[in-house]
Amino acid sequence: MSFLPRADGPLDYYPCRHGNSKLLFRGPRRKLDRRYVAVLGGTETYGRFIEKPYPALVEETTEKQVINLGYVNAGVDVFLQDQSVMEVCAKADATVIQLLGAQNLTNRFYAVHPRRNDRLVSVAPLLQTLFRDVDFSEFNFTRHLLVALQQQSPERFVMVADEIKSAWLARMRQLLSAVGGKKILLWIGEEAPGDGSEINAHAPDPLFVTRGMIDELQPLVADVVEVVGNVAPEDPAKDGMVFAPEELSAATTTAGVQVHQQVAEKLQASLKNLLG
Repeated sequence: MSFLPRADGPLDYYPCRHGNSKLLFRGPRRKLDRRYVAVLGGTETYGRFIEKPYPALVEETTEKQVINLGYVNAGVDVFLQDQSVMEVCAKADATVIQLLGAQNLTNRFYAVHPRRNDRLVSVAPLLQTLFRDVDFSEFNFTRHLLVALQQQSPERFVMVADEIKSAWLARMRQLLSAVGGKKILLWIGEEAPGDGSEINAHAPDPLFVTRGMIDELQPLVADVVEVVGNVAPEDPAKDGMVFAPEELSAATTTAGVQVHQQVAEKLQASLKNLLG
């Protein structure tokens, strides 16, 4: 389900806005009157349950101001539709863009919420026609919908997956063009990008993003950084995550401290080569 960090939790995320943006990012809010690196991303970039997420670690190790533009459960759409965020990125020395799952964006088959991109807003007649045997009123989230559609008809689901991947590629090209400047793509996943030969709605994020899709984007960016491994720790408390007792279940599905450290190390090297 969707999540917005609580103001009264064990961690203070110092939620803030940039410019006229309607999005609440992790703070404290930073002044943008000196050079900086911007980081776009989802839950991992925001750093839920993490005292120092990887953007903060990168800032410590590179001594460059890093603006955390991570947004929980974000898809590509949430950033493209926010002019203030695009302006922040356009003025950055470099922008790191976490590769987000392809399911959380509006496409020919369904529309997502403009800010909470994991939420399903409407289903297009095209999808209703393709899956006449499905009651779409049961679905509020994109992943739940896709899992159900694949179970109903793997053959018809291929058409849906292809459309989602095509929409993701088009939207990513649009995002990279809008961001401008030097860009780094960041993959954070339990597995390396696959070849797309197996379509599985249960697969870990970034869902449906394949090696071939990344290769198509590579000429548009300066570097691609990959961090692969067990994203969520078996014991979040021992990993150093900070959460309330009732948040334990959520913490076991969220990127842990060690993942953030690995990402920071790789991004430090990439930014050093890129910016000196």
